[in-house]
Formats: sequence, structure tokens, C-alpha cells
Amino acid sequence: MKISKQNAEHYIWGDQCDGWHLVKKNELSVIHERMPANTSEVKHYHQQSRQFFFVLSGIGTMEMEGKEIVLYPQEGVEVPPLVSHQMFNKSNEDVEFLVISQPISKGDRIVVD
Repeated sequence: MKISKQNAEHYIWGDQCDGWHLVKKNELSVIHERMPANTSEVKHYHQQSRQFFFVLSGIGTMEMEGKEIVLYPQEGVEVPPLVSHQMFNKSNEDVEFLVISQPISKGDRIVVD
């Protein structure tokens, strides 16, 4: 079956961010996410999940272990397990990106103070 934002399972995270489950399996997760201007995720890491963030539109900023990486459209970054990270949208426009996790990151997230 063909999948898109229009027919995927949708959820809201944070105050006003969107996620659409494109693939939702224990061994693999692909989520299309949207972050409005000036929003961020909480700083965290995963014990087992390896993730890849790939920007589709807008400009995202990924902080990994205290270093910022600015991601423009068609750019991505891999986040290994046990590496603390936090996605930001520091721009004035939406950023849309894919988050690919293997295995699925649900229940594997440890928030960093």
C-alpha cells in the first residue's frame, strides 16, 4: 500500500509539532516530522536505537553532544546509540524531516537534564 502524510498515522508531539508514521515496525521506524518555527525536541539519547535525520524542507539544527550541526534541505546526520542529541528549528519557517530509527526508538529514549 502506498503511504504518505495524507494517509499515515498522525500524532502531535511537543507543543505543536507533527509526526506521521510512514513505517512502524519493531525493527524499523520511518517518521515524517514537522517542526514549526522556533521549536525544539528535548535533549535525549537512545540505548539501542540508531537514528538518521534527513531534512526535506526548511533548516534544522541538530545538537549532538554539545556541537551544533545545521541541516539544509537534502542533508542528514546519523545519530548512534548512546549519543545525546536534540533537534531544533531556530528559523522562522517550518522544517520537515525524516527520522529513520533501527530498531524502533519507542521506549528507548532517556531524557538528559
